[in-house]
Amino acid sequence: MSPNSSSLEALKSHILELTAEYSRLAHSSNRAATDPLKPTWNKGDPIPYAARVFNEDEVKAAVSTTLDFWLTLGHEGTCFEGELSSFLGVRHSLLTNSGSSANLLAITALTSSKISQKKRLNKGDHVITVAAGFPTTVAPIIQNGAIPIFLDVNPKTANIDTTQLESAYCPGKTKAVVLAHGLGIPFNIYEILGFCRKYDLWLIEDNCDALGSTYSMPVDLANKLGVFNSSPGLKPQPGYITRWTGTWGDISTQSFYPPHHMTMGEGGAVNIVQSNLLKKVVESLRDWGRDCWCPSGVDNSCSKRFDWSLGQLPQGYDHKYTYSHLGYNLKPLDIQAAIGRIQLTRLPEFIAARRSNWDYLRKGLNSCSEFLSFALPTHATAWSPDAGFFWDDTGCTTDCSWFGFMITVKPDAPFTRTDFVRHLDTSGIGSRMFFGGNLVKQPAFVNLALQYPDSFIVPAALTSSDILMNSAVFIGTYPGLTSSMLDYEIEQIKSFVEAY
Repeated sequence: MSPNSSSLEALKSHILELTAEYSRLAHSSNRAATDPLKPTWNKGDPIPYAARVFNEDEVKAAVSTTLDFWLTLGHEGTCFEGELSSFLGVRHSLLTNSGSSANLLAITALTSSKISQKKRLNKGDHVITVAAGFPTTVAPIIQNGAIPIFLDVNPKTANIDTTQLESAYCPGKTKAVVLAHGLGIPFNIYEILGFCRKYDLWLIEDNCDALGSTYSMPVDLANKLGVFNSSPGLKPQPGYITRWTGTWGDISTQSFYPPHHMTMGEGGAVNIVQSNLLKKVVESLRDWGRDCWCPSGVDNSCSKRFDWSLGQLPQGYDHKYTYSHLGYNLKPLDIQAAIGRIQLTRLPEFIAARRSNWDYLRKGLNSCSEFLSFALPTHATAWSPDAGFFWDDTGCTTDCSWFGFMITVKPDAPFTRTDFVRHLDTSGIGSRMFFGGNLVKQPAFVNLALQYPDSFIVPAALTSSDILMNSAVFIGTYPGLTSSMLDYEIEQIKSFVEAY
């Protein structure tokens, strides 16, 4: 005799009650710093540079979806994609299994035969990017047969040095600009977007480190670039257009890996700002390259499944097995999407915590400025403990959802970056270098240059990329950091510097 639905629901409800109880006992250390159930941090306990922040709600969502056992991307994924696109104010968001896969899909989409020849990214075409950053921001350029043009960065913002843009442009060859908002600091959107509009180039924003960062520009400047509205959910500033990063270009990407602003474990997303065509192309590439747009478990949503005539296939060949691209299978699981939906509701508090933690560290470490320098947002010229940031005369400002707190050891300091990070490590303070540093000096790119000398171009010295590679490090700003943890970090860094 099969159990009735009410008895199954009652059993499921009981399982989820026990799940919540288990999570509260087993995962209390992963709660947000402001959560009263978070245990007290004790001196001597390690402080990671990043960690998952969640409570029983995420665990219940994962278990509930698992009990339903749909597994592959389904209802939860559809809901999450809609909720993420609504939060950002973009036309579509498509879930992927990682931020790196999102970058692969975003760049590969530009090679689609569905895009006009003039705009299409073809083998040998140029894509402007920067040398300092994470390798999978730029690897898909090479993987698609295009040529990255590696420009230098501003060492204070870790973002592109826009003075090099014009000299990097090659008429008829340059097709796109692909840039990350490094460490949550928006790049100079006014200059980059103006450059892309001038030459009709694609702009892909790698927003994996910057979910929740905003960029503001005066209305007259924004309107010149064809931007007329602020992002939904943001408090309007009279005379300004303010948008989330990841909503200014053509495509943007997200990562939901545990260190990032919200997590699904593994996972990422491609955001399509406007174009329905790009949405269809990215979705096809993500889902094996198929031409069909039916979700898993759904057939014939076009009502002509056996009426298509595409390629050289026979008339009426099953549309579910018709492929318009050489694609991949880069979808996450519905279980991950269920976790992501809960995380997305926490995103505003996570963003606020990252900003607050950065400010706390900056004020606490100000006395170390003789030997250490600290990151500045794009368009900021200086910072003071009382007034905060001072801005340049462009009228543009940024508000960072900081991925980390970057510290650069000054060249005249009596200690090296290695000395500094060894002290952090001995003190139990987690840290990371600025990702891959100067990527062209990584083994993969050194070997690539030896085997295929024309596979990338470095038009000018990468002086500031080398500075970040040799002298920069960052520590955490994630929402699980309590004031006692931050105080300990400040104490340890100050004591190290004061010893010199």
